Amino acid sequence: MIAAVLLVLLALLVGGCACVFWAERGGPRWARVVATVTLSASDLLRSSGKKRRWGQNPSGQDDD
Repeated sequence: MIAAVLLVLLALLVGGCACVFWAERGGPRWARVVATVTLSASDLLRSSGKKRRWGQNPSGQDDD
């Protein structure tokens, strides 16, 4: 069951990336909509990751 869910998520990820690629080259309207949704989801995940990391290191300095 978990494998099926992971396969569906992988298919959505690959399909979203393909739509972003296609929309950049002037694809149909539905591909541009899917690309916009994919990029928006990516931005949300990226910003939530930054907030989580910021909470772990309250000084705001990198550990490099």
